[in-house]
Parts: sequence; C-alpha cells; structure tokens
Amino acid sequence: MTKATRMTSDEQTGPEPAHVPVLLDRVLALLGPALSDRPAVAVDATLGLGGHAEALLAAHPQLTLVGLDRDQTALTRSRDRLARYAGRSHLVHAVYDRMPDVLDELGIHGVDGVLFDLGVSSMQLDVAERGFAYAQDAPLDMRMDQSTGMTAEDVVNTYPVADLARVLRVYGQERFALRIAQSIDRERRVAPLRSTAVLAELVREAIPAATRRRGGHPAKRTFQALRIEVNAELDAVRSAVPAALAELTVGGRIVVLSYQSLEDRIVKQSFAELATDRTPPDLPVPLPDSGPQLRLLSRGSEPATDDEIAANPRAASVRLRAAERIRQAS
Repeated sequence: MTKATRMTSDEQTGPEPAHVPVLLDRVLALLGPALSDRPAVAVDATLGLGGHAEALLAAHPQLTLVGLDRDQTALTRSRDRLARYAGRSHLVHAVYDRMPDVLDELGIHGVDGVLFDLGVSSMQLDVAERGFAYAQDAPLDMRMDQSTGMTAEDVVNTYPVADLARVLRVYGQERFALRIAQSIDRERRVAPLRSTAVLAELVREAIPAATRRRGGHPAKRTFQALRIEVNAELDAVRSAVPAALAELTVGGRIVVLSYQSLEDRIVKQSFAELATDRTPPDLPVPLPDSGPQLRLLSRGSEPATDDEIAANPRAASVRLRAAERIRQAS
C-alpha cells in the first residue's frame, strides 16, 4: 500500500513529495502496532523532508508527532509538507540528542514510537552549495545546521596532520588516511582549501592508482569522515539512542536506519544493553527486575530489498534495526 492510499481525500493536497523515504513500508509495519487505534506519540528524530512523518500521520489519525531536525531548510520544507497535520505535530529545530529536553519542554512524558533515519539527507546531497557531494563543486561546508559550528573548510585547513589523519581513518575507515592528510597539508601550505572539487581531486591523486580503480569514488570515505566530524554525528548517536530508549513506554517501538557501520555498531550495542537478561548465571530462575527491557524486532541489521534499491538507489547502504520495550527499568 502506498502513502497516498493511506490518506483521506481531504488530506491528499499539497505538492508531490520530492523524495522517496527509505524503507517506508517496513518502517510503517514495525511502528504500526505501537501507534494504531489510540492516541499515541511518536518522535521522528531526523525529520528531513518529512516523508516518513507524513506517512505516519496519515496512517494513524490519533497520532501526535514530534519532529526534530538540525537543518533549518529541511524544517521549513517539512512544515509546508505537513501543514495539514499542524494540529497534531510539533516540529522543532534541534539535534536529535536533545530529544529529552524537547519532550520535557512540550510536556510529553513517554513516547510510543521513535524513528531515526541517520546520515545525510537527500536534500543535503542534492543541493550543491551545501558541500556534501564530492561529484559537484561547492564550498567546503558540510554543516547540517548552517547557522552554527565549524565547516569542513575549517577542518581541512586547521587540523594538525595527525588529527586530520585520525578523523579520516576512524570516521571514514580510510586505509590511506595519513597519505591524504599529508597531501592536504602540502596543498594548504600553498593556499587554503575551499572547494569540494579541489579536495576530491587531491584525494584521488593521493590514493594509489590500483586502489582508486575500484570501490567507488576515491573521495567517498574522506567526505564521509569530514561530514561526521563537522556535525559530531557519532557523539550525537551515542547519546541520542539510549535517551530515546529511556523515553519509550512499555509496548513502544524504535526503528533506526543507519548508513554506515560506525552508526550501526552504536545502535547494536545500545539495543543489546537493554535486550540482555542480567540475572546472575548461578540462579535457577530469571529475576523479574533483571530481565530484558527490550525485545529485538529485527534479526541483526536488515538491508533493503533489491526492489527497494531499484526504486531508491540511496537505500543500497541502509541497515535497519528495531526493538520494542517490554519492561521499564527498575
């Protein structure tokens, strides 16, 4: 069933959606049992262009949705897209690790569903001047919130070589991190690096020819690493996922879409921490206060299907994890 068929006739207004939400049907199916046929509250922690949020609001007429995004342009576009649901939605300019504060400010105590769609959004990739894409020339920005914080230009021009290599190695899993950092250092001694195209070409030349002929664009890992550093993405995920789990009521569900292994590992560990029985192994029966707090709803991390990837190529790297709260913390 498509999003449109879930809308009533008076809701089928407004502009045609500009993007295809990743794993939409799977997200709706996983969150549905926690949101259906009653007043419920869900948080879309990474609102983006509002595709998942719109479908959730259309599918659940009693749902109140809280949408968070650090990108003010995305928020503006989502407000337009979700205008028909203004009476039961709260759209807030905030990074997702501020979820507990936002809910407290709204007077909401406990939620029934949470969705994270991590990583860079379609809009951020497609708007060249944001500087996220190595295939288009633009200023080296990469900030998800362009109103604050350092840019990728700041990182490549001011970080010591050792720190820059660490960022590329840890966040980009780049084998040639030191070579690239040294190449950047030689270039910036001549003139500051300001262009995505110049950086992409510099990275390409720094990587051995035999390596750059395989595995996609040679600058892909460097751009990922810079984006993660600029936006402190992994730090936000480390604090936001446990905080979101703490907000879930019993029966509430969480779905997380990750696009690279570092994010997925954090989500896996956060879920496992609460899905484990803590009863001491020498006791014959489980202790009620030591039992699991979560039930995992996905077997490991789920990839997109071939049909999903064909319809939406950006789903190729997605990994989904989902869980349901079955017991509150003691």
